[in-house]
Amino acid sequence: MSTHHSTPPAGPDGPDDPVVFAVDLTSQEMLRRAQVMAALGPDWDPVEVLRGEEEAYDLLYSGLDAEQQRMYDDLVAAGVLPVRGGGRAAA
Repeated sequence: MSTHHSTPPAGPDGPDDPVVFAVDLTSQEMLRRAQVMAALGPDWDPVEVLRGEEEAYDLLYSGLDAEQQRMYDDLVAAGVLPVRGGGRAAA
């Protein structure tokens, strides 16, 4: 049975200097972004998407009972949830 001892490659200043390994991902990132935009299509409207998200949050926090409203107010006061409208969940 042989024992294999691996010595890590030495850096430019000797065996104790770490080897720097770098990969430039700029071209891959640009390709990824182009593919995302192509997948979204020409009709994608980011403003409309944000408006839809706001409407969804309004719906999510609407019709809360007293205990849920108290919890919502506590979470807003703690900075966990953003203040919405007049500081109260939508009715």
